[in-house]
Amino acid sequence: MGDLFVWLISFFILISLIVIVIYQLMALADLEFDYINPYDSSSRINKVILPEYITEGVLCLFFLVTGHWCMSLLCVPYLYYNARLYTRRQHLIDVTEIFNMLNWEKKQRLFKLGYLIVLLFLSLFWMILTALEDSDYD
Repeated sequence: MGDLFVWLISFFILISLIVIVIYQLMALADLEFDYINPYDSSSRINKVILPEYITEGVLCLFFLVTGHWCMSLLCVPYLYYNARLYTRRQHLIDVTEIFNMLNWEKKQRLFKLGYLIVLLFLSLFWMILTALEDSDYD
């Protein structure tokens, strides 16, 4: 039963990460369609970048501590990419360069979104499998 709660917690953490990435994509789309100015768009995105990185680190550590090694290893490339951006100080969006980097930023976040959706489906699969195994023992 405890394993089911682990998968449930990881499911909600992944949902929160997906919401953060979708929020960033919406801010970039609003900028592209000229609904908001570059300063507002970059400040909205920059506010949620650090929480995204921390949440991903917590998720990877959570999988590691609970003994789900495969899922932890699947989280490592995303965590490494975020850590590399942070150490190179490329994690924040520059207001003056946002229009030049708009396509790259959108592609980057779409890739992150796809990666998180794959992790979400794997987590959902393991949660359902764990629930079915727990019901067999009852």
